[in-house]
Amino acid sequence: MKILAITAAFLGGMFETAVPDPIPCCAALSSTALQSKVFYPGSTPYQRSVESYFAVNAQLEPSCIVQPLSAEDVSIAVSTLVQNSDLEPCQFAVRSGGHTTWAGAADIPPGVTIDLSMMNPTTYHSENSTASILPGARWKSVYQTLDAFGVAVPGGRAGPVGVGGFTIGGGNSFFAARYGFVCDNVVNFELVLANGSIINANSQTNSDLFKALKGGSNNFGIVTKIDLSAFPQGDLWGGVVRYDNSTSTRAQLVPAIVNFTNHVEDDPFASLITFWQYSSALGANVFINALEYTKPVVNPSAFSQILRIANTSSTMRITNLDELTTELAQATLSHIDIPRYARAIHADNEFIYLDYSDKWQNPLRSYGAKNLAFLRKVAEKYDPSGVFQRLVPGRFKVTGA
Repeated sequence: MKILAITAAFLGGMFETAVPDPIPCCAALSSTALQSKVFYPGSTPYQRSVESYFAVNAQLEPSCIVQPLSAEDVSIAVSTLVQNSDLEPCQFAVRSGGHTTWAGAADIPPGVTIDLSMMNPTTYHSENSTASILPGARWKSVYQTLDAFGVAVPGGRAGPVGVGGFTIGGGNSFFAARYGFVCDNVVNFELVLANGSIINANSQTNSDLFKALKGGSNNFGIVTKIDLSAFPQGDLWGGVVRYDNSTSTRAQLVPAIVNFTNHVEDDPFASLITFWQYSSALGANVFINALEYTKPVVNPSAFSQILRIANTSSTMRITNLDELTTELAQATLSHIDIPRYARAIHADNEFIYLDYSDKWQNPLRSYGAKNLAFLRKVAEKYDPSGVFQRLVPGRFKVTGA
């Protein structure tokens, strides 16, 4: 048995790809002005960062974590890692909220994780009705800040989701029927390029990059601030309704959900999220509908067919975005092979929403050949050495799409 074990270890070593030691990269960061913001395994900030990822399987352990506080800090981090990649690559990951469920999307072992969670303030500008939001903010805190001014922005439907990665992935929200994706409401991106420069991208300046960042993910740089258009918003009506999994309930729910979807354009204030979840308390699967109406109107007609179905519990009430997105963060999904099922019933669509994509999917390719070619062209223009293709393997790359 010992001989077999030694042989297996030897053969495994023969076929393993050597992984460059990233420790010199961490040492290089620690020798800059970021010294007090670089954390190693065993330290409290390091452990707190690792444990704060949404999915346990995504809680990887990088060689070190750097937590910048400003765009200038991010610039130093990127420049240092690029400059120290001549002999061995300093691979790194970028994390804002850490809500992506698959391992390696926003973390890297071994390597360096640039954790943007300390860059989290939200500032409202009443003079032009925009909100400046740093990428490490969670949508819960964004809604809390803006609610005091009686305004909101399109954002995540679960409070703990981070702003940065969510927005450059497109971003779905309760307000999609009225305002489109979250990225459609961005008026300016501030970001750090591979060469360390800090630039703005908007409709007038670097307009090609501005377009590419709306769904193009982390292929171009690290976004350090997002300015979003705000709109008046007070309380809304919403909550979670649970149903049993009986045949009679399913026979009513499915047609009601289909009917709502077929008429979603009739009332742009209404939105619906449907879950099928296992209840450990009941020992069975249950249906859950999260109903949201972005006006303080009880039982709006858009949901009339759904509301007639008997339920086992309901939290529907007049509330605000902060409370509602906190509640929805507690809901979880069961798994089925949705793409295969959609194809089987001829209901599939080529477009793949990046923020919900798993590692094996290819959302950038789903944008179409013309748009993918555009994204590649923009990436080559603003990152000619391919830093965000070579050194940042997380999420979805234009070179691999």
